[in-house]
Amino acid sequence: MAKVRISSLAKDFGMSSKELMGHLAEMKIPAKSASSTLEDAYVSIVKQKLAPILEARAAEVEAAKEAELAAERAERAAQAAAAERERLAAEARREEERRLSLAARTAEETARAVAAAREEDQRRKEEARRREEELEAKRRAVPASDSGSRFRSLLDQIAAQEEVLKEREEAQAPAPEPEAPARSRSGREGGQSRRRSNTAPAVPAPMDMPVPERQPKNKKRRGAKTEEDHYARMAREAEEYSREKVLEEARAAVEEATRESTGRRRKRKEKREREAAQAQEERKLEEAIAQGISPEEMDAVRVSEGVTVQELAEALDVSANDIIKRLFLLGTPLTMTQSMSNDLVELVADDLGRQIKIITPEEENTFTFYDDPADLVPRPPVVTVMGHVDHGKTSLLDAIRHTGVTRTEAGGITQHIGASQVSINDRVITFVDTPGHEAFTAMRARGAKVTDVVVLVVAADDGVMPQTIEAINHSKAAEVPIVVAVNKCDKPEANPDRVRQELVEYGVIPEEWGGQNMFVNVSAKQGQGIDDLLETILLQSDVLELKANPDTFASGYILEGKLDRGRGPVATLLVSRGTLHVGDAIVAGQCWGRVRAMLNPRGEQVEVAKPSDPVEILGLSAVPGAGDEFRVFEDDRDARDLADERALKARIEEQNKVKHVTLETLFDEMSQNELRDLNLVVKADVQGSIEALADALGKMDQSEVRINIIHSAVGAISETDVTLAAASNAIIVGFGVRPQGKARDLAEKEKVQIKTYSIIYKAIEDIDAARIGMLKPTEEEVTTGSAEVRDTFRVPKAGLIAGCMVTEGEISRDDQVRVVRDGVVVFTGTFGSMRRFKDDVKSVKAGYECGLGIDKFQDIKVGDILEAFKIVEVARTE
Repeated sequence: MAKVRISSLAKDFGMSSKELMGHLAEMKIPAKSASSTLEDAYVSIVKQKLAPILEARAAEVEAAKEAELAAERAERAAQAAAAERERLAAEARREEERRLSLAARTAEETARAVAAAREEDQRRKEEARRREEELEAKRRAVPASDSGSRFRSLLDQIAAQEEVLKEREEAQAPAPEPEAPARSRSGREGGQSRRRSNTAPAVPAPMDMPVPERQPKNKKRRGAKTEEDHYARMAREAEEYSREKVLEEARAAVEEATRESTGRRRKRKEKREREAAQAQEERKLEEAIAQGISPEEMDAVRVSEGVTVQELAEALDVSANDIIKRLFLLGTPLTMTQSMSNDLVELVADDLGRQIKIITPEEENTFTFYDDPADLVPRPPVVTVMGHVDHGKTSLLDAIRHTGVTRTEAGGITQHIGASQVSINDRVITFVDTPGHEAFTAMRARGAKVTDVVVLVVAADDGVMPQTIEAINHSKAAEVPIVVAVNKCDKPEANPDRVRQELVEYGVIPEEWGGQNMFVNVSAKQGQGIDDLLETILLQSDVLELKANPDTFASGYILEGKLDRGRGPVATLLVSRGTLHVGDAIVAGQCWGRVRAMLNPRGEQVEVAKPSDPVEILGLSAVPGAGDEFRVFEDDRDARDLADERALKARIEEQNKVKHVTLETLFDEMSQNELRDLNLVVKADVQGSIEALADALGKMDQSEVRINIIHSAVGAISETDVTLAAASNAIIVGFGVRPQGKARDLAEKEKVQIKTYSIIYKAIEDIDAARIGMLKPTEEEVTTGSAEVRDTFRVPKAGLIAGCMVTEGEISRDDQVRVVRDGVVVFTGTFGSMRRFKDDVKSVKAGYECGLGIDKFQDIKVGDILEAFKIVEVARTE
């Protein structure tokens, strides 16, 4: 059958493991931790119950997603707007830089053009002045008859000059400030016209004067074009430089904006991760507090005892080959289906750097609950009365309850746990009485486990005894406060101060001496100090602030279980939380059923049991084990499935306990087979008595006789028990029960011994006596007599014969003999012959002579002492 982990199911449901654990607790589905697994039936029930919650959660998740998408869209829009603003700002910067670059370039080109025009004008002025000087010199040298031709030549020169000026003017037309060159040209033209008007009549025009049109015009045009290309190239380079600079700045701006945006996203992501980690830590802390464990253990991987290699690999989420390799290195090779010891599991987990927690079978059968503090209400205290046998525990409860419980107990001692309630000043106190006999250690430990306050009863005339110390240790282990009731203070030999001094040695210090334990002097017989004791108990419970949640399914502990002939399995339980109703489906250990009836401590039928109420219930499938935890399920099918699963695990564990013989253990098994077995079939009235008897038998010496309890159960001795005892050669021990009529007849027919007891220590004494009777007897040497050798004779075919005088005792023919010479044993053997005169005799008494021959020894000398002895078996007393 497939199983689903709670953590995986919570992930599928979109909720935390703690939240799902809370829902499982409300549905009364057993779940210890998030790593526990659920059966398919549980999963279907959970899905059905949580369908509205999951739909609402899905709607919330969808709304959250929509809100997240809207926020993301708004963020993207804001980012786009910011990017657009950055882009517009960059574009504006680029435009401004472009404008400034163009203005600078234009100013530079204008300055260069003005400078060039100024140089050209200066050069032309210089050339015109030089030409005028040459013309003036030639005019003075040319005759007057040539004045007409000179006049025509001058006109040609003027026309040529005007053409050159026009070409130059066209070449300089693209300049942004053409005014200055125009003024220069107009000034030059005005000057030339003035010079022409002034000098034309006076300057002659000789025929060989160089004419301006003969000068190279193409050369001037090529120079102008080259200059123009140079300016254009400079302009293009400046524009390209400006463009590259603008692009570089734009790239830098985009990169800076991207870096800032990425940094903001990273910071937001890191913030979300920190918040998520903090929330996870808080959830882990709350879950750890709810489960009653440390937060460090929450991260630990939980596995059960005897986990296989494959199961450990799945739990640690690693390859099974990695674990097998480490096991090889540790010198313990295992296959994937073999179980691992706890030490191996811890070593492998430590080598893998993982924290692991091994769950014991007791922890697997426990339940974990978490109640909202708002749902908790005050509950009555549960008080356990503990102490040594015959110190007056039950008598003290009699005085409180005004009942005669002690008179109904066999031998005047409590044989099993009794629970009752007492009303005092409109307040209820639940009392649990535990036996004081040493065999009931498990019962006292169980009482300390379920209690809130321990009342330690110590007799003032007896002081601290072994069971008193044991009760103190149980209380301290359970971290339960101790209230000491010093009983029997009315006796003349009572000494309460001595009790206080003795208890201080064990860490129980009175408040008046600066400690934390309250002491009350009482007398159960006289009724003294009872009110003070009750007030002290209520005061201690008020300090503890005891609370429980009554509005949930009930859970608690089984105090005792028994098999009633008319009512069937009966369980005494104590409710620790919730409210138990008649008809509830309940699971206790490997038992399940529905509560058919409930009885309070007074024997009255009740319908409900609230926190701290002890009740007897009917309707379970079998007798539960004392100390088992119970809880109520909503569906009886879930209860039955859990009980069957626990029973299956118990059967598998029992089968795994069978030891098979190997070559390495063959010698040990052969040695153990020489041991004798004392088989017992134990029947008792309550489960706790069986536990106490088994614990007492386990403490006996079993080095030579093994005590095997082949069967134990609650109820009367039946024919099946007799048949089992006959087949196993066992003794039937009944504690508080009697054999049925047919069972007694069958036992007489099969010769099976049935021993019944009402007081446990009598049963233990008889079983111990039977064990001692089965011990192998010891062998002892008994000296029967001695004889002195007076002479020796050699007889044919018989060898050397010693003539002796029996000095003490009686020597028999079957005795062994020891030859002692000068106080040293020289030989040990048996007699070969014994005669008086010529007759063979069986024994010779002291004072008589005889002839003795010794087998395989011929070195007998006069003066030797022959000591006769025999080996006898003596029954052991222990």
